[in-house]
Amino acid sequence: MANRIVLNTISYHGKGAIDNIVPELQSRGKKKVFVCTDESLLKFGVAQKVTGLLDAAGLAYSVFSDVKPNPTIENVQSGVAAFKAAGADSIVAIGGGSSMDTAKAIGIIITNPEFADVRSLEGVAPTKNHAVFTIAVATTAGTAAEVTINYVITDVEKKRKFVCVDTNDIPEIAVVDPDMMSSMPKGLTAATGMDALTHAIEGYITKGACTISDMFHLEAIRLISHSLRGAVEGTEEGREGMALGQYIAGMGFSNVGLGIVHSMAHGLSALYDTPHGVACAILLPCGLEYNAPVAGKRYRAIGKAMGVDGIDMMDDEAAARATIAAVKQLSKDVGIPADLKGILKDEDVDFLSESAYADACRPGNPRDTSVEEIKALYRSMM
Repeated sequence: MANRIVLNTISYHGKGAIDNIVPELQSRGKKKVFVCTDESLLKFGVAQKVTGLLDAAGLAYSVFSDVKPNPTIENVQSGVAAFKAAGADSIVAIGGGSSMDTAKAIGIIITNPEFADVRSLEGVAPTKNHAVFTIAVATTAGTAAEVTINYVITDVEKKRKFVCVDTNDIPEIAVVDPDMMSSMPKGLTAATGMDALTHAIEGYITKGACTISDMFHLEAIRLISHSLRGAVEGTEEGREGMALGQYIAGMGFSNVGLGIVHSMAHGLSALYDTPHGVACAILLPCGLEYNAPVAGKRYRAIGKAMGVDGIDMMDDEAAARATIAAVKQLSKDVGIPADLKGILKDEDVDFLSESAYADACRPGNPRDTSVEEIKALYRSMM
């Protein structure tokens, strides 16, 4: 079976990467930019690092900031209307996964109006046209939405998230500038960083893993494991390592899928508005323990990338235990809770388990599962 790899046409990395935004827009003759971001990034002057460049170049733009941390169908619908009203010809998405996911959905619906019903985009939608030309500017080191073919929307009415997978939604250009991430508070840095680690680890053990994705994921695990603690403390080296590591993880998992950690985390975010990265971080050790009987032999490479001492001398079972312990320790070191106490309610377990089983990430899990087994996993974390 052939393996498909989809990546940005162009990506820019490192300090000063945002200086390439205006030349890329100008070289394509773009006249009116639709800036999709969120209120907090406007409030704290982060988005202005980009809009200031547009101002200096005399490029017209309209700002859309009606983006929630877990973007909703209504956010997307408002964005589509705002894009049309602005008369824009391109999108610059500034933010983390929320801004980028919203921008992806807007861009797809504008060029594929037959999918105006946002719910029709769930799963693998058969869109015909690529989304509006988009430059994605990352402000968090975690989601890697700037390089993925996925986006996630919350259906408030049905209290669930749904995953959309579409090669037509990937931004043509990704801009990963660590200076855009410098204002992230410690808690957000930790949560998004653990989300990135979950991407890399789940992507490495997923059923769809291949040689190319393995290369991406192991390097991402190494970079994230060695950079996250420093990034949380605000070191320049840590931020730069995380900016690159999370992007590389996205290069992998976007193409091969994830697993039950993400499918279980999606429900927690939709029902309780739990930050996605926090949910992933809490569930990751549990997911690794559950998948060990099937994927445990792969854990040695994960542990080695994380720098676990003496792992080459251990048998497979000991190496797996040491790897899971290293994941738990990293999560603890950056202040992530160890369980779902105070978050998960017992009366919601049935609904959450059914939602997780139906989630688009679940089929990629290395170990086949069931609703009953997912219920047991949720309850083990209470």
